[in-house]
Amino acid sequence: MDDKCIMENLLLVTKGACDLYLHGSIESPTANVHQAFTNALDSTLTMQDAIYKQMSAKGWYQTEMAPQQQINKVHAKFAPQA
Repeated sequence: MDDKCIMENLLLVTKGACDLYLHGSIESPTANVHQAFTNALDSTLTMQDAIYKQMSAKGWYQTEMAPQQQINKVHAKFAPQA
């Protein structure tokens, strides 16, 4: 297993943990439980961002710019109707 594969796996696991912590926070029955999940989510989001930045710096996470026409279409769809 090479470094890129390891980083991809770390990113996927971290994103999965973010999803679980988000739902735990949303569904938490008490303030203490909510705060515990929220703190875990914040820490995990920080980890996810660090992993993404390392992968991006190495060229292992490529992103594409959306065409301006597509951006305009989505913007118009969700703009308030007067």
